[in-house]
Amino acid sequence: MRAIRAPVATPACQMPNLRALLLVTLAFTGFLLWQAWQQDYANRAPVAAADTPGAIEAGDPAAAIAPAADVPSAPATPAADGAAVPAAAGVETAARGSVVTVTTDLLRVVIDTRGGTLVDAELREFAREVKQPGRVRLLSDAPERFFVAQSGLVASSGSAPDHRANYLAAADRYELAAGSDSLEVPLTWTDGRGLAVTKTYRFARGSYLVEVRDTVANSGATAWSGSAYRQLQRVAPPVISGGASFTNPEAYSFVGAAWYSPEERFEKLAFDDFAENALQREITGGWSAMLQHYFFAAWIPPAAERTAFATQVVAEGAGAPRFLIRQVSPAQGIAPGASANFEARLFVGPKLQEKMAAIAPGLERTIDYGLVTFIAEPLFHYVLHPLYRLLGNWGWAIVFTTLLVKLLLYPLSEAQYRSMAKMRKLQPRLAALKERYGDDKQKYNQAMMELYQKEKINPMGGCLPILVQIPVFIALYWVLLESVELRQAPFILWIDNLSAKDPFFVLPILNGITMVAAQRLSPMTGMDPTQQKIMQAMPVVFAVMFAFFPAGLVLYWTVNGLLGLLQQWFIMRRVEGGASKA
Repeated sequence: MRAIRAPVATPACQMPNLRALLLVTLAFTGFLLWQAWQQDYANRAPVAAADTPGAIEAGDPAAAIAPAADVPSAPATPAADGAAVPAAAGVETAARGSVVTVTTDLLRVVIDTRGGTLVDAELREFAREVKQPGRVRLLSDAPERFFVAQSGLVASSGSAPDHRANYLAAADRYELAAGSDSLEVPLTWTDGRGLAVTKTYRFARGSYLVEVRDTVANSGATAWSGSAYRQLQRVAPPVISGGASFTNPEAYSFVGAAWYSPEERFEKLAFDDFAENALQREITGGWSAMLQHYFFAAWIPPAAERTAFATQVVAEGAGAPRFLIRQVSPAQGIAPGASANFEARLFVGPKLQEKMAAIAPGLERTIDYGLVTFIAEPLFHYVLHPLYRLLGNWGWAIVFTTLLVKLLLYPLSEAQYRSMAKMRKLQPRLAALKERYGDDKQKYNQAMMELYQKEKINPMGGCLPILVQIPVFIALYWVLLESVELRQAPFILWIDNLSAKDPFFVLPILNGITMVAAQRLSPMTGMDPTQQKIMQAMPVVFAVMFAFFPAGLVLYWTVNGLLGLLQQWFIMRRVEGGASKA
């Protein structure tokens, strides 16, 4: 009698946990390779085009930059009373001013009296590393991480203090007092000819939003006309060592300029594209920002103000070029003896999803989930975050999210596992078919499909639950990557950071054990010895791969595997038990 070999044809999706991981890995790896390709190009050293205003080629030691290359031109607007006015007077500048330190419950900022510029901002509730001293510094005037928030005035008639002007401060240290809800920090400037400007920063308790007001008082003999401008200026951050990878998920996050308009909605501009795709647009009801992983800074003008938005590359001699996104307000004319205010708001802080939309329309778009936004946003807002509020722990929120997903997919999973149980019962009959048809694969496959049809088995039935879970898996990855709420979030015991890898690799090992158990319950129909060896090696392969994923993602997949294993064991035991009684 001819020796019976395992059938060659392999019914698709018959081993859900292993095949699921293969499908997820292929989809996920392709997605990350695409992201890494984009990131590689985005990280190229930007070179400003020679014909771009205010920009030169980076690295040219002989290049000379005008001192006011980052100051906008004054709008050509006549004075309020139509009288002739003198040309704008120059503003004397100094190398640097003194600093004013402001401390609130959430922020510690440093304001340079030269220009009233925010040159340092520390986020007091966000540690740089888990259980380590040191807070996140979003703004900094250190050359390698230069990122500042500037504002000033430009005059079409008369003088005006831009962000190089010297202001006076009443004190060098301000602190939000216990029981106070707000704190004001005034800076003053005069031109000696009747024009006085008071720049006031107003900080509020429990808020990363700072109100900025420039009050212009004209006690001179001639009318004054000018505009306010607000801008964010920074260098490209240092390239992350190792590039984009599972161990460096921050490398996938967008860093660059962004803005919002009611007409075009959310738009962004990578540093590499500043020279070629410069922004020049008037926007009403928008905002402009500089984004980075988890945190950002944004200038928000009054909602009814028609503001000119622009981007610019400002080269600093032989140093790294600086990238600037600016707003310029409409001009105001101020008659002698009158005064007027220029107002805006500055946000310096984290991308807290529940608060962004309330600050300004479209500000929630700074949390950028990319192509899976349509899944990631509802996953966070309607599942993860409500569960976190209920349970008080993001890890348990992920566990119960997994449970909800499994419950929603239970009808599909039940059909899948019932099909698997029936297929296990058919092993002897499939072996008999193989013996009957020998090496005639066409007749064997035809007979096998007829047998499946007769027994009402759909070998493709296991694919649907797997395909549904792939976008959920990728969406959860981006939620873990982009949601500052989950940054450094602890779970239990040794897992003190769900957004980083499991430090002791317990979850990846547990996932591998779960895969082995699922493998033993799954029929090996249609696999030759080589295929079987490959499938038996997969638990080890995936345990190693998952060792470098964020712990929150591995937690989701491990719990998913455990629940699937329980479902598989229960349903198959029930189906096979019922058949034996019959």
